[in-house]
Amino acid sequence: MIVEYIRYRVPAERQAEFVPAYARAARALDAAPECLGYELSRCVEDPAAYVLRIRWASAEDHLRRFRTGPHFPAFFREIRPYVNDIEEMRHYTPTEVTSAS
Repeated sequence: MIVEYIRYRVPAERQAEFVPAYARAARALDAAPECLGYELSRCVEDPAAYVLRIRWASAEDHLRRFRTGPHFPAFFREIRPYVNDIEEMRHYTPTEVTSAS
């Protein structure tokens, strides 16, 4: 499993539609067998900052199977207006340090 983190900085005038757009895009993530789960969070101290955390079965499942599969076009259609708001997009491998719950 890998974890993808995408950090966004969304201007104030576009924030009202950002979360609803991701709620629509999430339908494609839910339908994609490569996606193991996701969460979109907004920064308390800096409301323009958002972090999307997506768990993928593997990097190949994300970068090859999902991106070339049937669910990606619907996902990308919703998030396309926010691609230029991405500050960072990286994949991480979890370590053995984790909570029990």
